[in-house]
Amino acid sequence: MSLSNRYDFVLLFEVKDGNPNGDPDAGNLPRLDAETGHGLVTDVSLKRKVRNFVGMTHDQTERAPEPGEKRFEIYVREKAILNLQHQRAYSALKLDEPASEAVSDETANKKTTKKRKGSGDDVTKARDWMCQNFFDVRTFGAVMSTGVNCGQVRGPVQLTFARSFDPIVAQEHSITRMAVTTEEKAAAQDGDNREMGRKHTVPYGLYVAHGFVSSFLAKQTGFSEGDLELLWEALGQMFEHDRSAARGEMATRGLYVFKHNSELGNAPAHTLFERIQVAKNTDVPRSFKDYDVTVNDANLPVGVTLLRKV
Repeated sequence: MSLSNRYDFVLLFEVKDGNPNGDPDAGNLPRLDAETGHGLVTDVSLKRKVRNFVGMTHDQTERAPEPGEKRFEIYVREKAILNLQHQRAYSALKLDEPASEAVSDETANKKTTKKRKGSGDDVTKARDWMCQNFFDVRTFGAVMSTGVNCGQVRGPVQLTFARSFDPIVAQEHSITRMAVTTEEKAAAQDGDNREMGRKHTVPYGLYVAHGFVSSFLAKQTGFSEGDLELLWEALGQMFEHDRSAARGEMATRGLYVFKHNSELGNAPAHTLFERIQVAKNTDVPRSFKDYDVTVNDANLPVGVTLLRKV
């Protein structure tokens, strides 16, 4: 079932003794707003965790579903070659070769092609196939006009950068490993097989990100009510299945969804976001209980309902 409502949502999550999103241009230090010292987590990082959750819970790589059943594959995944993903659409729809020479969906990922502009109708059909088969394409959109042309998709779900409520302290820790990688290093250290390294953490940070769901764009990509429920599930549980020593303890602490009765919306998003207020109750927060979260759900604008998913 296609969406018939607009949604705006607020996502609260925390990190404790971990690096929520390292900056590769700064030695993998936690991302910071240089002027205020507030921590940042990119929208790309959050989308990655949603993709990982959906890919893990809807793994379709071990079987070959019937046509039309593949709805939860992930387009942007580790080691994927995107042009080969595009080629699968052309091969499945038999848009680029005679039927007698068609490449099966299972072997399409072995074929390489040159730049194909394609006719407008072919690109539209390929784009629709990509939306149907890949959850992240119909959710977040994608630029698929490189190499094999499947057009561009503007996703109905958009996320902002997450920002910490207070300035964070990026701590640097020296770590050692009681082993070396090569024989040359072992010889150079005269048997003292030890290597030094660095690890960056945030002692504690509570972050907020804002999100938006457009029913108009959902109709264009085929993003359904079932996809929306899966998105809420992913945002609530994505940190539970993405553990690593580098990230410390991360958890979703709040997901507040404002549902509009209309597709255009019944109130500006920023006025709804202002109803979720967070204030620290101690000088140096080190846990979620050191913050007070106030939700003003009284006298909501007509046609707006507040749903608390977490």
